[in-house]
Parts: sequence; C-alpha cells; structure tokens
Amino acid sequence: MQVNIANSWKNILEKEFEKSYFKDLVEFVKNEYFKNVCYPKGSDIFAAFDFCSFNDVKVVILGQDPYHGPNQANGLCFSVKEGIAHPPSLINIFKEISTDLNKAYPKSGNLEMWAKQGVLLLNATLTVRAHEAGSHQKKGWETFTDEVIKQISNNKEHVIFLLWGGFAKKKAKLIDKKKHFILESGHPSPLSANRGYWFGNQHFSKTNEILLSKGFKAINW
Repeated sequence: MQVNIANSWKNILEKEFEKSYFKDLVEFVKNEYFKNVCYPKGSDIFAAFDFCSFNDVKVVILGQDPYHGPNQANGLCFSVKEGIAHPPSLINIFKEISTDLNKAYPKSGNLEMWAKQGVLLLNATLTVRAHEAGSHQKKGWETFTDEVIKQISNNKEHVIFLLWGGFAKKKAKLIDKKKHFILESGHPSPLSANRGYWFGNQHFSKTNEILLSKGFKAINW
C-alpha cells in the first residue's frame, strides 16, 4: 500500500506496509483523525523519517507517545513546534545538555536541527488522540517502530541508541550490541529526574565522543 514516507525508508520498510497489522493500523488512524482531534497533524506523522534519512542515521532517541496537547507534537520525539513552551521532559533534556556541554539553554524546543544531523527522534507510537495519553498504543504502531529499530540494527553499524526510562530500555533486546552502542539512563521526566535518574548522565558528550572515535561528525546538540 502507498505510505507517504521518505523514499530512503520506503525501500527498507515496504514489506511492513503490506502486512495485515499495518493495513489495520492505517484504517484505525484514518478513522481516529476523522472522528477526533489527533496529534501530530497528518503530514507530520512520519516527520522523524522525513528529516533523517536511513543512510544518515547515526543516533536513535526513543520516545513513547507524541505530546497530546494543542500545537505541541511535530512528529519528532520530545520536540515541540517553534514558539511553544517547552514541556517538562524537554526542559530537563536541555538542562542536561547545558551542564554536559556548557551550552546556553535554547529558545526553541524544535529538534529538527538534531534530526537533520542524523538523530532519529522516534516515538514508539506515532499518533495520539488529543488530551488522552496512550490512546493509540497497542494498535500496531509498536510493531512498526520495533521493525524500524531492527532494520537499523541489522543494516547499519556503529549507531548509538539512547534509551531513557524503562519503556525505552526494553527495546535493547532488538539491538545487536556487537555492532552498535547503547547508552541507558532514567527518563528525563521530572518524576524520574528529580529522583536522581537523569541528570549527570552526560549522554550528549558521550555520544559525540563515540561518533568522533568512529570518524563521524559530532552532533551540534
């Protein structure tokens, strides 16, 4: 079936698009967007893939659900649109970057700049009903995004996977640790960060050290 996703990913994932679970997922999502307010907007559902081609993937950050408030979600995990107040998890991500890399706290919470440098900002579930966290979970998105992780693991090498929180850490089993790097930490949400599980992980400087050691360009976080 025709899926409006960047060509570099279409070639990798085309078999997935023909599976019955994905066809059911498409029908579910179409119906949800018709009946309810859902996020992100339809053209942004696959934004993570549009901004970061398969060949360019150097780092993968795994989120869980898109933001479910108005004008927040833009298809990249943890990212918000220009001019939108930063949600708590994103604030803590930027605070850690500030400390880790001695950088000023940024005005914009739009992470497209990261994606364009080879950071795949992948939510496990790519859509959500407004104000209902988790409302599109267990409808097929997780099967699809697990396959994305497997394809990266199988067909690339030296990719750095940043797994933040219990949900993301479970995805480690999909990744070939002989070929790739996994950095784990607590989640940047206040619940986790304020209990000491996030701050000081230095994932951003560690990622850049690994990239440089493998001959890749560092990420401008």
